[in-house]
Amino acid sequence: MGSPMRIKARLEGDTAVVRAIMRHEMETGQRKAADGTLVPAHFIQQVVGRINGKVVVEAQWGPAVSKNPYMEFRAKGALVGDTVSITWTDNKGDTRTDEATIA
Repeated sequence: MGSPMRIKARLEGDTAVVRAIMRHEMETGQRKAADGTLVPAHFIQQVVGRINGKVVVEAQWGPAVSKNPYMEFRAKGALVGDTVSITWTDNKGDTRTDEATIA
């Protein structure tokens, strides 16, 4: 499991703006280590964003996404105090979920 995500969520009018940085190495499987061996692929494959448990965004990622990826999404109908959660799952089966409250 990776390190905690940094999630910030705020309300702009009737729209929640959610920004997150996911800490993950995101190895492509094509980079060589100092000894010349390939570093095994290890990357986030799926990201799901929820507000109060309801899925508002779902993304399928691959090895081309950079290390410690940044994600932003917007969702209408949210309120101050609602709970935002983001879950990622990587190609090795590791998963992480973190939450924030909309300010």
